Amino acid sequence: MQGWSYVYTGANEPFEAREFPVPEVEADGILVRVTVSSICGSDLHGWHGDTPRKPVTIMGHEMTGRVERLGGNVKVDAAGQPLAEGDRIVYSYFYPCHHCQPCLANDGLHCDSRRIGAGRSTSDKPPHFTGAYAEYFYLRPGHFVLRTPDDLSDRVVAPLNCALAQVIYGLEQVSLTAGETVVIQGAGGLGLYAAAVAREAGAANIVVLDKREDRLALAKRFGADHVLNVDDFETPEERISAVADLTGGGGHVVAELVGHPSALIEGLKMSRNEGRYLVIGNISGKHTIPFNPAWLVHQNRRMVGVGGYQAWALRRGLELLARNRERYPFEDVLSELYPIAEINTAFAEADKGSAIRTGMICDPDLAVL
Repeated sequence: MQGWSYVYTGANEPFEAREFPVPEVEADGILVRVTVSSICGSDLHGWHGDTPRKPVTIMGHEMTGRVERLGGNVKVDAAGQPLAEGDRIVYSYFYPCHHCQPCLANDGLHCDSRRIGAGRSTSDKPPHFTGAYAEYFYLRPGHFVLRTPDDLSDRVVAPLNCALAQVIYGLEQVSLTAGETVVIQGAGGLGLYAAAVAREAGAANIVVLDKREDRLALAKRFGADHVLNVDDFETPEERISAVADLTGGGGHVVAELVGHPSALIEGLKMSRNEGRYLVIGNISGKHTIPFNPAWLVHQNRRMVGVGGYQAWALRRGLELLARNRERYPFEDVLSELYPIAEINTAFAEADKGSAIRTGMICDPDLAVL
């Protein structure tokens, strides 16, 4: 039995349709039929060659789908709910080895051999289906999977297993506390989620910066108290001063969700004394900035980098979506949807940055939109 996919063939090259053998399902594995996948900023970096990818690879890690085949040992999801073929599910795109020191210390996030994520390993070897832009995705033993509530669409949950879960985990790592002020650089998918997560965590004041008015308007609907268009200021110093005025001296927590290192210098200076600076957006290994350690030392600031998340953040994200589906416009995050056959158009449009997040419908008959 063969399954279709669209594979990476080289930096900035078109994706090509390929077929691979569908893997046999191990006793503790799950074969997923992908319904909706989305394009993360890291996928764009990978497509451009800024982060390592090798032909022939099925890229993509933000996705959702249905159980196509269930391993004989798998009876329930991670929350203890019965799991059956045909069920809609969300799942982590990485898995730990269970044998290294971090794993044995119950710290799978820092597994010595943990796959960085779906869409990194070449697809010319079994189980082949290791990325989101395909008919199937194979969940190996060690996966973390949850049933999708009936009242959440695939459009809403597809970005959960990267963007939302990572923001939840990141804000936990910088110990966001109720009553604090949060500054968010960037109002793309991660920035919008961060505003909602911060609001639900009890943030007293949330400031979001971006250069697009439509994204800033959406940020207000996601919980932002103040929005600033970065193009309304002539200098970085003016932006830093505006944030200080709105926050009474800077953010307790500042989150970099832009994806360009130039934001770091400003972001650090937007945090107050004893502030914490969360860096998630910068993943490219090709960009550098001049950095003065005194920016941290003199103000007792902390800078925390986060790539990935612990499995608990996936469950917390799903619960947040279910609990607040009427409060925040989650369906607007995946703002553009294309048929998977138009993947090259989808990537070209995503690269322009016009959409909040661009997605693809992998199975129009099964997708719940």
